[in-house]
Amino acid sequence: METRRANEIVTLLSDGVDPHTGEVFSADSPYQHPDTVRALFLAVKGLERMEKYEQRKEALPENAGKAWKKKEDGLLAEGFDQGRSIHELCEAHGRTKASIKARLVKLGKIEE
Repeated sequence: METRRANEIVTLLSDGVDPHTGEVFSADSPYQHPDTVRALFLAVKGLERMEKYEQRKEALPENAGKAWKKKEDGLLAEGFDQGRSIHELCEAHGRTKASIKARLVKLGKIEE
């Protein structure tokens, strides 16, 4: 199940509405109990955070957050020495601009 759909369902439950029929739960329904409503609101907040995390993760380059390998360090240094731009290096390595710059600092190619 997608996080967005789970969030929609839990939001409806927290609003006291059956997500499948659209009917409002009766006052004696467990979904109308204050503790249940509070728990569902917390679940909604958690699902919203998950959804934002998933969206951000999709927007990042494929290797963002992954460890650097010695071979990749060598290719990065070689590319930099050949005059490739930071943007070109980002594309070639599937990394963020900040990651490329930090690695070049670590390799002694640029100053912080």
